[in-house]
Amino acid sequence: MSSPVTARGGIIWAGVGMILATLATFLTPHLSNLDLIVIAIILGGLPAWWSAKKVAMANMPQMIALYNGMGGGAAAAIAGVELIRAASGHELSPTVQTLAVLGAIIGSISFSGSIIAFAKLQGLIKKSLLFNKQQIINLGLFVFILVLGAIIIYMGSVPIIVIILFFLVALAFGVLITVPIGGADMPVVISLFNALTGLAVAFEGFVLSNAAMIIAGTVVGAAGTLLTQLMARAMNRPISNVLFSGFGAAEGQEASDDAGIEGSLKPIDATDAAIMMAYAEQVIIVPGYGMAVAQAQHKIWELTRALIERDVRVKFAIHPVAGRMPGHMNVLLAEAGVPYDIIFDLDEINAEFEQSDVALVIGANDVVNPIARTDPSSPIYGMPILSADKAKNVVVIKRGKGTGFSGVENHLFYADNTRMLYGDGQKMAG
Repeated sequence: MSSPVTARGGIIWAGVGMILATLATFLTPHLSNLDLIVIAIILGGLPAWWSAKKVAMANMPQMIALYNGMGGGAAAAIAGVELIRAASGHELSPTVQTLAVLGAIIGSISFSGSIIAFAKLQGLIKKSLLFNKQQIINLGLFVFILVLGAIIIYMGSVPIIVIILFFLVALAFGVLITVPIGGADMPVVISLFNALTGLAVAFEGFVLSNAAMIIAGTVVGAAGTLLTQLMARAMNRPISNVLFSGFGAAEGQEASDDAGIEGSLKPIDATDAAIMMAYAEQVIIVPGYGMAVAQAQHKIWELTRALIERDVRVKFAIHPVAGRMPGHMNVLLAEAGVPYDIIFDLDEINAEFEQSDVALVIGANDVVNPIARTDPSSPIYGMPILSADKAKNVVVIKRGKGTGFSGVENHLFYADNTRMLYGDGQKMAG
């Protein structure tokens, strides 16, 4: 799973493992409600299979967010059933009760937060919601959740209304911590909710004494936690800043402060840009979210093949947080057929920009902004960036003059070696 070359095989083996674990469930002695189990598998499995077959690669972030939510919701539902059983007189040990409460909290937050993330990525929620004393309200809700959870654990059996209130507050908390987050922070958010879902499933695995749930949840939780840390580090921001700052809530806005910018925007037409790349020795392509929006990955691959036929060395430079989910650009390029051996991460490719004749930036913005190196007052200062500005020539394909998610004007666009190719990414690449 650590390499895109072998990841597909890893996913297949993981799927086989879960199928075997599910089949093993039917070997449980005195298994009851067999018909309900089969119906549940069909109701969940068929829509999942159909949607996975039909979804476009450009919409994969939405599907990942939705599946994260379903996993968290399932874990929360299991916890809810166990807590209701306890309220009805079925005795649970303090350990099981505690794990059920923890799984309920984490699963509910992951479920509602992932649904909001899906709605944002799908465009159902257009703007991020920021209001006065938002963090104080969130803190109050979180404390209230912990108090209710402690009451449930201490008393063992509580009225159903307390359990319902407990879940409603946890769901509301998941919504409120997600609505302020800008779309460009979604890679970190999706990774975090992925980790939370895994953790919730692992907790409920202990509640049900189900080894498969414990193993799968632990693996997903650990991998999601590591990925969240890596993504946050790639943005040079702590996870708390992503969740609670509202940073990135006004993406695509026009910059209000052009102070310190030297030079001017210099347009270029598609023909001149094509000639520049055709006579280059090496071209590095830097894709970003704009490529996903324009669904230009296939046209970019056609351009790449045309350049390779002219003996131009072409490489792709991928920033860890480019796009709207972890590995978003890698997924799109793989769908288009781009070979893995010409796709490189930031650390692998950055030193090569200085030896490149052209850096072609399509839909990327903040991840190539050189001000991240030079201006301590900038919101993106310290964020590792792709050194596209060090190439001999830079061509930027961009729909308009808006800024990235940080709202910071990109100094790369005004550099002497940069030319702006305005238009739809798919049309310009074609």
